[in-house]
Order: sequence, then C-alpha cells, then structure tokens
Amino acid sequence: MLHLVQHPLITHKLTQIRKKDTGTKDFREALDEIAGLMAYEISRDLPLREVEIETPIAECTTHEMAKNIVLVPILRAGLGMVDGITNLIPTAKVGHVGMYRDHESLEPQEYYAKLPLCITDAVVMVLDPMLATGGSASATITYLKEQGATLIRLVCIVGAPEGVKRIEEAHPDVDIYLSALDDKLNEKGYIVPGLGDAGDRLFGTR
Repeated sequence: MLHLVQHPLITHKLTQIRKKDTGTKDFREALDEIAGLMAYEISRDLPLREVEIETPIAECTTHEMAKNIVLVPILRAGLGMVDGITNLIPTAKVGHVGMYRDHESLEPQEYYAKLPLCITDAVVMVLDPMLATGGSASATITYLKEQGATLIRLVCIVGAPEGVKRIEEAHPDVDIYLSALDDKLNEKGYIVPGLGDAGDRLFGTR
C-alpha cells in the first residue's frame, strides 16, 4: 500500500532539494531533515508491548517498543536518510545493501550486504531517496525476504508511478512511504520533475 507523507515542513524542504542550484551541504541537510520528519509517520503503528514500571510517584502500566527496528539504506544514496531516522529512533540497528545495474541484463545485482542478526523478527525499513524504476528496491526487498525478513517497509522521498507499480506487483505485502509521487520517468529513467541524481547531489560527485 502506498502512503503519502505530507506536511508543510516536508513540502518546504522538498522544494529546496528539488532546486538545481541547491549545493551539497544544503541538499544533504534537507534530505536528512525530510527523513526525520517522515520517521514520525512511518513509525506511527509500530508494535508495542505492555510493561510494568515504577515512576518516582507510583507503579503504572505502560508500553514500550515490542520489536527491533532495522534500517537498510540502499547504497549509496540511502545513507543520506539514516541519521534523520536514527535521531528519532536511536536504538535502530543499521544494515547495508549495495546494488548495481548489470550492463547486459539491465537487472540489479547485489555487490554488498551486511545485516544485523535480528532481522527475522524486526521491522525492516528499506531506505532510498528515489523510487524510479523500482528495480533496486525490489531486488533489495527480495534479498531481505530471503534472509528471513517478514515485516518490511520501503521509505523513499520521491517516487514515480512506474516504481510504485513495480513494488506493488512484486511485493504486495510491503508498505511504501513517499513524501511526493511525481509524474513519470523520462527516457533515461529519471523521475520527472524529480530532483536529479540523489547520490551525486548528496555526495558532490558527478
């Protein structure tokens, strides 16, 4: 299911990173801040368990997080979303998955993966600023399922209808969170209007 996370602050900051003249520093900071603002929505229905505690005044029954949270940024652009979410959920563990597109098959291929041991029973959040064709995200989700993950959420900043459709068809059990659903992909596979290559803009590369 697609969830659009909309808020005036997110819209404002998204406008800043869409601008072609926004530099690396400002792009990185705004991307991090958007991820942090989105974290409130993507964590809204996380499972809780009942606990008995003692306050300075009295004993009481309350609740705490029932499952581990694992963030899995897709290298490299997904790294720009990690700090914004861990600022809100500092106990979250972080895994990493790297994907590249094979020049002959044009299919994503995994080149690096390192995951926490608790992934099987955790809420796993796959992070990538852009959901374009959905190829890398779909391949990452498939890999995580093969490793035992059962509760997976895909968290992106900007998406295209083509990418959303691909994830919904390949992984109907995975919720998708976007701050904006853009118009389409162009002939080169870039999101329109989008914000360009998030990895290059995040790290100052070309």
